[in-house]
Amino acid sequence: MAADSEPESEVFEITDFTTASEWERFISKVEEVLNDWKLIGVSSGKPLEKGIYTTGTWEEKSDEISFADFKFSVTHHYLVQEPSDKDGKEELAEDALPLPMQDLLCMNNDFPPRAHCLVRWYGLREFVVIAPAANNEAVVSESKCNLLLSSISIALGNTGCQVPLFVQIHQKWRRMYVGECQGPGVRTDFEMVHLRKVPSQYTHLSGLLEIFKTKIGCPLTPLPPVSMAIRLTYVLQDWQQYFWPQQPPDIDALVGGEVGGLEFGKLPFGACEDPISELHLATTWPHLAEGIIVDNDVYSDLDPMQAPQWSVRVRKADNPQCLLGDFLTEFFKLCRRKESTDEILGRSAFEEEGKEVADITHALSKLTEPAPVPIHKLSVTNMVHSARKKIRKHRGVDESPLNNDVLNTILLFLFPDAADKLADGFESRANTSAGNNPPPENEDYNLFSQFKSAPSDSLTYKLALCLCMINFYHGGVKGVAHLWQEFVLEMRYRWENNYLIPGLANGSPDLRCCLLHQKLQMLNCCIERKKARDEGKRGSVSDRSPGASGDGAKGAEHSADNPDKEKEFGKSWESWSDSEDEFFECLSDTEDLKGNGQENGKKGGAKEGNKEPVNLKPEGRLHPHGKLMLLHPGEPLYVPITQEPAPMTEDLLEEQSEVLAKLGTSAEGAHLRARMQSACLLSDMESFKAANPGCCLEDFVRWYSPRDYIEEEVVDEKGNKIIKGELSARMKIPSNMWVEAWETAKPIPARRQKRLFDDTREAEKVLHYLAVQKPADLARHLLPCIIHAAVLKVKDEEALEDISSVKKIIKQIISHSSKVLRFPNPEDKKLEEIIAQIMSVEAIIARARSLKAKFGVEKCENEEEKEDLQRFVNCLLEQPEVSVVGAGRGPAGSIIHKLFVNAQRLTESSDEVSAVPPLEEELRRSGCAEERRQGVQSEFPPPTGREVILRSAVPRPAPYSKALPQRMYSVLTREDFRLAGAFSADTTFF
Repeated sequence: MAADSEPESEVFEITDFTTASEWERFISKVEEVLNDWKLIGVSSGKPLEKGIYTTGTWEEKSDEISFADFKFSVTHHYLVQEPSDKDGKEELAEDALPLPMQDLLCMNNDFPPRAHCLVRWYGLREFVVIAPAANNEAVVSESKCNLLLSSISIALGNTGCQVPLFVQIHQKWRRMYVGECQGPGVRTDFEMVHLRKVPSQYTHLSGLLEIFKTKIGCPLTPLPPVSMAIRLTYVLQDWQQYFWPQQPPDIDALVGGEVGGLEFGKLPFGACEDPISELHLATTWPHLAEGIIVDNDVYSDLDPMQAPQWSVRVRKADNPQCLLGDFLTEFFKLCRRKESTDEILGRSAFEEEGKEVADITHALSKLTEPAPVPIHKLSVTNMVHSARKKIRKHRGVDESPLNNDVLNTILLFLFPDAADKLADGFESRANTSAGNNPPPENEDYNLFSQFKSAPSDSLTYKLALCLCMINFYHGGVKGVAHLWQEFVLEMRYRWENNYLIPGLANGSPDLRCCLLHQKLQMLNCCIERKKARDEGKRGSVSDRSPGASGDGAKGAEHSADNPDKEKEFGKSWESWSDSEDEFFECLSDTEDLKGNGQENGKKGGAKEGNKEPVNLKPEGRLHPHGKLMLLHPGEPLYVPITQEPAPMTEDLLEEQSEVLAKLGTSAEGAHLRARMQSACLLSDMESFKAANPGCCLEDFVRWYSPRDYIEEEVVDEKGNKIIKGELSARMKIPSNMWVEAWETAKPIPARRQKRLFDDTREAEKVLHYLAVQKPADLARHLLPCIIHAAVLKVKDEEALEDISSVKKIIKQIISHSSKVLRFPNPEDKKLEEIIAQIMSVEAIIARARSLKAKFGVEKCENEEEKEDLQRFVNCLLEQPEVSVVGAGRGPAGSIIHKLFVNAQRLTESSDEVSAVPPLEEELRRSGCAEERRQGVQSEFPPPTGREVILRSAVPRPAPYSKALPQRMYSVLTREDFRLAGAFSADTTFF
């Protein structure tokens, strides 16, 4: 049995050679990808137009395949072209060369400025590259390279693909490719040489021609002509006398009375270093036949001044230091700070003299003290100095982050009224400060509503600019904390002494602005109310009635030309006391006013009202209505003096809405919510009752909400037509809010009512809010103002240069910023994107100015030449490479020539001082100086890049083979030397 089983066991050891190997699977995957991308068969396309490689659109498709465990990426690069609409040509040209082979000889797109390296080296419009998928992987060994080359050769043969296929070998930074292209009876091999050190025979044209002819190995005795294209690139790095005009602003000169590129209220702009680092001049000889010029190791005819084509590109400095960008970046860094103002500056600046610990009870006790004696007129400058003494008590002058001169200059800029000696002068200016705004239809002025910042002429906007400047030039966050402390002290002084804050629009807080601006407007409203109350108490008639700034008072439309209103206001505000508690105490001496003094004051008024007879004496009348009469007594209806609704900032509105929302949806909650919202209605009803004794709800509705009183003509018993009126349906609902409020309301004039707007409490809340702001919070509040200012600055600077691409970017910045800044607490990443966009625009404008200075655009007297130079500069900014009209003899070319000549003279003069170069180097450079054209060597430096393209149509490998395109590209730079050859052979007749 053992002997019988031996042959059977040998059967299982037979190897099945029909199973595909890893190599065969790899080839199959390559073919599959080529099929998927429809690269099979004859490739068709139009002849290439001149410059299409630069102006056209390049696209690519990628896929991933593997050879065993090694992954490769396959990428198809191609120029997007319109499909060929004539199929007849394809049939006629069936035996024609594949398009890639035709492209090898095309001269319309030599040296494209921006393209894949294989496009520049071989002039191809379409190709496929197989490269290791991982960046750190490489195909180094020769056997693996040959295996890959064999794989693509088989894949091309199996599929009939005519698109060149390349394999990337060696490390990726070397950009080494080998490849192949196959057509009917023809094949082109793409080969490459990359060296660090250049063999001396390949540094000139004659040596390159020799290697090209040797590689072709043409058997014909009269060698077909070789076409040549040569490009020499010269780099200008030293601009010598064209120093960068922008100098960093001198902040110290500003304090001394001089303005060196920087003013308070204006952001700086421009690059501190030249944003253009190099100018690359490419001199090209596009079509040269062999033998026309001589270029060998001892002599060269390649004079750049004689080159028929010049093209220029500029190399931009990497991240040039720009003033506006630095200001924005440093200010944005403040947003990430955690310290409070007290932590930064030490002990609290708000401690009173003689008090070591600030107690809130001491601050609140001031509210109940008797009114101070009338304030004598002081200059506002004295206010600032007296407030500042409290800070210096704890911190020496030398320790202050801001010195006196800078601080005084900033405070005078923020509060221009401080320069006035009399408070009257200040008052007149403060009241008109809001009238200097640009027209509302101005697009730039209204930008603040999109950014939620502040108007460009407001105090908040100026404060943001000053803080930004202080942060950059004077002590960073310490300087910011110091200035903010001074600002808060100034706000408190203005509140306590009834001085309006300049640079803020009158009226309620503008909800389109940032919260800090709203808070300052709220404080101004408080100062205005307090000032009017104090002036009324002293018996002086107000020049401006307290109701003039609001739009909520009823009958306001009649007050403009009615002198009675002003008199009435003067009388009514006369009896208002300095503090709220005193005011309510006067209504009922017996009531104890403690925690709820305001409420008890109201009750006292009610008791007083109940003691009055039914026919009360009318109080608080503004003027007769003129048209309406009271329904029952038949007397004229008087418009009462009413309280204005309380102004609100957005955080108060949000807080109020949250409180109302927490009341829930129950009936009790809805009722309570309605009562809370009807405080203004109740106040107006009480004022109306006091002004019109004996009135009814219908009278009030006719004046307050005429649409809720419906009138219609009816015929009475005698047949006469009379007008009869009644309340609307919603007013007749039982226990509705209007009826309840009317029954609750007592006849109390506005001057004796509980204040709807408690200016004392609101002002203290605002001042506390300002005092507890950390520098980071402050930066968050004011960042929209800084971005707003930066956008306006960029727009102004762009208007001087008129760069179309910058206009588009500015529109994008405004659109992006309005979306990001409209909502509270925007993400840091989005804010950084906005700042980066502004910095890019600043760099573009700085580059434009740098190029204008270098090319002398402004100095050019000939208008036509000036326009050409301006156009040339704009093209340099927007295009990768710009051709110079007239080459070295045109207006731009002559300027470029002078730049190189001056730079070369400077180099030669410095070389004389330096050590003498070695003899061999000197001989190599000089060559046969008598044979060279005079001055050529000194006018231009040695070229940093030499590119040569050699082309020919030669039969290979036999004399009777088909004439096929042969091409070799050579590039020589200081770092390396590269030869890229494409050599075609006839596979039918060989």
